[in-house]
Amino acid sequence: MTALTLSTAGAATLRADALVVGVAKGAKGPVVAPGAEAVDKAFDGKLATVLETLGASGAEGEVTKLPAPAGLKVPVVIAVGLGSVPEKDAAFDAEALRRAAGSAARALAGSKKAGFALPVASVEDAEAVAEGALLGAYAFTAYQGGENKLAAKDKSNGNGPKSPLAEVALLGAKPRDKAFKAAAERAVAVAEEINRARDLINTPPNDLYPESFAAVATAAGKEHGIKVQVLDEKALVKGGFGGLLGVGQGSTHGPRLVKLAYTHPKAEKTLALVGKGITYDSGGISLKPAGHNETMKCDMSGAAAVFATVVAAARLGLQVNVTGWLALAENMPSGNATRPGDVLRMYSGKTVEVLNTDAEGRLVLADALTRACEENPDAIVDVATLTGAMVLALGHRTFGIMANDDAFRTSIHEIAEEVGEASWPMPLPADLRKGMDSPTADIANMGERMGGGLVAGLFLKEFVGEGIAWAHLDIAGPAFHEGAPYGYTPKGGTGSAVRTLVKLAERTAAGDLG
Repeated sequence: MTALTLSTAGAATLRADALVVGVAKGAKGPVVAPGAEAVDKAFDGKLATVLETLGASGAEGEVTKLPAPAGLKVPVVIAVGLGSVPEKDAAFDAEALRRAAGSAARALAGSKKAGFALPVASVEDAEAVAEGALLGAYAFTAYQGGENKLAAKDKSNGNGPKSPLAEVALLGAKPRDKAFKAAAERAVAVAEEINRARDLINTPPNDLYPESFAAVATAAGKEHGIKVQVLDEKALVKGGFGGLLGVGQGSTHGPRLVKLAYTHPKAEKTLALVGKGITYDSGGISLKPAGHNETMKCDMSGAAAVFATVVAAARLGLQVNVTGWLALAENMPSGNATRPGDVLRMYSGKTVEVLNTDAEGRLVLADALTRACEENPDAIVDVATLTGAMVLALGHRTFGIMANDDAFRTSIHEIAEEVGEASWPMPLPADLRKGMDSPTADIANMGERMGGGLVAGLFLKEFVGEGIAWAHLDIAGPAFHEGAPYGYTPKGGTGSAVRTLVKLAERTAAGDLG
């Protein structure tokens, strides 16, 4: 993990491998951002001119490396674009700082220490820079760099993966100020748990399956004082969890329902989180076509987000009870697999006709939602890579929010936007419910094709207890990034929704639950 320190050194006196400064896009060319005054002085006040000569404009995500001049203790200066210059008297947007820090940290892979002298006008700015740098430094290298027994033993060619930036030294903060210290501690806790979620999402499905995921959760519970309960196949059969059992019965790796309970002695509210944890989704008997299977290790991103959020809440000592439910199963085709046309009796007692075994996430979530509602939480949020329809609707960077309470949906949307996670409120049109009517069971797991993401939300709503505020986050788009890295977003698992859920837990602790 990348370390974070609040440095007492100035930009001119810091000893490190590199120094990161900000540059903004002005009307007449690049503009050096606050925090880089000492660096600009070392360039005789011509840093912006040098950058423009090299083709830099200050555009968001742009990274320009420069040899450091005399007067600095670092060998390299990295100028990172912040986007347009803010309007008069306005500060840089927190998300712009977060993304810039992430781009710089990624460019510094292989370095031991780098100073970040980006604009820090407030505690919030400091936290954004810290969070962005820690997230941007992330790399998943667990399966790389192995010894090639057929190759020469000389490993000096440097072709292996670079290690993430080892230390981020944040300049411009106030190391002895309690607010800045707290912001740094929060940034570390949240970023490390997001990166833990990313690791889980990126882990190959031959190593991450329901039982091994449950073991990871159990170990984390012991480390952070979280009570963990794991229901295996026998317990699921005894409890009547037909959705989880139906989805998982085709695999040699049996399903699990994992409960993680973080409690605070002074908590007055309880927030329940439910995560879809399909550790691999082949589609089951309704097999996915070629080209759609390769990334299906990411279908447990919702469970990873819930797990990370509960651990982050415990690390931060939030004055709220947070209960996470991980609905874990592997969806595989076999002679034991659920068939299209089968009817499952869910934990709630309702029967579901399975018309498509690739609409499996809603089945495991339904069981977990019913079980979570039995504990009568003040609010419940489920998180899932649920539908391709949501990706078609909102693209790859925005998740959809549905809810049975408009105010609660609005609160979550506002929180997501505040923490820098793109989201959009979606409706639950009552007319789409009729498409799930079944002549055989209480409800079918499929409805109209058009509006499929909303249909899935309506299905889940059927399994939420009355009087409980509920929201559904469909993170199918942003949970797994297949393109080139950008900002603090890596290729692969992203940890989508963790920041939103952590902030929701903080708001709930403060009595500000919408």
